[in-house]
Amino acid sequence: MNTLSRTISGTLLVVIGLVLMVFAPKAHFVTLIYGIPILILGFFILYNRREDVIEERKDLKGKKKGK
Repeated sequence: MNTLSRTISGTLLVVIGLVLMVFAPKAHFVTLIYGIPILILGFFILYNRREDVIEERKDLKGKKKGK
């Protein structure tokens, strides 16, 4: 995910999680059960910076490229 899509999807999930947690006392307890994981997932998407780094394959370090 690039920075823009990570920001949009993470912010959207955080907002949805907060809305579900705010309405949990007025609605059913089940909305709180859904709200907390969605909020945690949103924060994880927002602050995951290591996803954009491409790691070098360890099995190709000593081999020549090609045949």
